[in-house]
Amino acid sequence: MRKLSIFIACSLDGYIAGPNDDLGFLKTVEKEGEDYGYKTFTDTIDTILLGRKTYDWVIDQIGPSHYDNGERDVYVITRKQRPATGKTQFYTGDLVTLVQQLRSQKGKNIYCDGGSEIINELLKKDLIDEMIISIIPILLGEGTRLFADGRPEQLLELVEVKNFDTGLTQLHYKRCR
Repeated sequence: MRKLSIFIACSLDGYIAGPNDDLGFLKTVEKEGEDYGYKTFTDTIDTILLGRKTYDWVIDQIGPSHYDNGERDVYVITRKQRPATGKTQFYTGDLVTLVQQLRSQKGKNIYCDGGSEIINELLKKDLIDEMIISIIPILLGEGTRLFADGRPEQLLELVEVKNFDTGLTQLHYKRCR
């Protein structure tokens, strides 16, 4: 069965964005030639799920080819119907139904690229199989939390810890069955 994974960065105090969705703190660990395992990870996936706000930010800051490169199916979870663009579909249906449908198909793994609303909804439904979380050595104090209150307790197994010379620490967990 296809795994559903998150690969995301957050501050030491658990924020994936500062106030006003500011992602500037990510620049504190940018280093030429270092992708923190992102390419290796994305080689294992062929489908991306993400929220509309995350999608809009990436399109604005990086460009449409980041997601819609012809290699992967992209599902943008949104409340507003929009026409598909290339391999990017804007999905307004039930998230659990979509994940079950994708898992039933043949293919590589599925990557949830955020944001926190989508991740927390998937956690509430116990649908995330593994989490690769990069901890940025900064305390933001406020912003968008990676993990929201109100989801069930879930026991995780530590798979690997990687430390980088930029101060970033990457934690890889899988869900205990």
